[in-house]
Amino acid sequence: MSVVTALSSGTKDTSPTSIRTPPSSLAPNAPPMTRVLVIDDDRALRFTLEAVLSDAGMHVETAVGGAAGIAAFEAHGADVVLTDLAMPDVDGMAVLETLRAQDPGVPVLMLTAHGSERVAVAAMKAGAYDYLPKPFDPDELLMAVRRGVETRALRLQNARLRTERALGRTIIAESPAMRRTLDLVVRVAPKDVTVLFTGESGAGKDVVATALHAHSRRAEKPFIRFNAAAIPSELAEAELFGHTKGAFTGAGAAREGYFQQAHKGTLFIDEIGELPLAIQAKILRALQSGEVQQVGGRAENVDVRLIAATNRDLAAESRAGRFREDLFYRLSVVPIRVPPLRDRPEDIEPLMRTFVRSYAERYGMGQVDIELSLIDAMKSYTWPGNVRELENAVARLLALAPDEKLTLALWRSLAEPTAPVLGVSGVSGDPGPSHPLRARVEAFERTIIAGEFDTTGKNQSETARRLGVSRPALIEKLHKYGLIERT
Repeated sequence: MSVVTALSSGTKDTSPTSIRTPPSSLAPNAPPMTRVLVIDDDRALRFTLEAVLSDAGMHVETAVGGAAGIAAFEAHGADVVLTDLAMPDVDGMAVLETLRAQDPGVPVLMLTAHGSERVAVAAMKAGAYDYLPKPFDPDELLMAVRRGVETRALRLQNARLRTERALGRTIIAESPAMRRTLDLVVRVAPKDVTVLFTGESGAGKDVVATALHAHSRRAEKPFIRFNAAAIPSELAEAELFGHTKGAFTGAGAAREGYFQQAHKGTLFIDEIGELPLAIQAKILRALQSGEVQQVGGRAENVDVRLIAATNRDLAAESRAGRFREDLFYRLSVVPIRVPPLRDRPEDIEPLMRTFVRSYAERYGMGQVDIELSLIDAMKSYTWPGNVRELENAVARLLALAPDEKLTLALWRSLAEPTAPVLGVSGVSGDPGPSHPLRARVEAFERTIIAGEFDTTGKNQSETARRLGVSRPALIEKLHKYGLIERT
């Protein structure tokens, strides 16, 4: 009898969430860096699942019960979730519904007791990827988990390729945060609903908006972009809705507006929070009735899918009377947050290398070497300007590099006087009160770990002893902050 079969039931407990670090050598065919979340209130089963999955080279996080599982998923995400069906606080069906609302593409595997097959089928209809009746065999478990991860990876790869074709450039989505965003975009794209992208300036809202159009049923039709922050408000109405000849001084000829140009396609209004209230009312009319009116002309019908983006809190703007509340609700049928770069550190190095290749070719440079300490420093910096700031930093480094090598010393020499001072191992200190608490705490944590790691001559065991943590926990932190490379 296998260990999983023997431990199909056991003692319930309320011990805290635990994380087990995978071994350094992955088992054959195990998806590298697969993150599995196990949700169950059965201590013995949690322990067994954790052991089997970790030994297969997967990173495992366990949670005691549904509520703790939902909190763990919100905090760390996962590539695949295993959840028990029957739990006293929040049951598996509620967990499934909540997780799919947050990340529609995450594979959720239900663990069911004997006799629960009907409920398991209901879970499948509700969006569960698969179910495993207890007791189950370890090989069957691993096969189901790997199938789920491979299905998700293929879907994301296809999404990325289609988006790259539309954009004409590479899409970087190595981080769980960005993978969840891209997966949600792909899910909602075929459904002809209005989508509101939110996020900081430079985070890539235009990229995900393009991705949404590329995966929609309107992909072969026009995709028209309008940046409300880039044009004076008095001209915005004529640009969006068009005008007739002589409608105003300087209107020497009639002109179609962006709504008319996007007929049968998609209109993307970036920074929509910058538009005045009068134009907001006309956009609301277009959404409600499909009717737009040129300046000085008659109303006409258009078939347009509207998607919008903003770096403002439109709910707060509505309460303050600066944005129409009715338009806000019409726009945010599906709100999608694009994460800032500080929440997706796994993307920094591949983004950096992509920009280096692009600008090196543009500048006529050959092979460019990048100093590892510079990569570490860039991973530790919080990038208030997000991807746009990172791209500009790379372009500046390449333009001013005395040879074809990018170094930390060069970046320091080019830093603005107000920029964070980079210390030991290129680690920045407190990024400042304008940044979230999480980013500030992580910056300090990375500083401490990097300092001890350097002091001990990169000795992991000694560093773990000095910091009072286990060696596996330290290794996970070293990976997280880019202080060592994953193998």
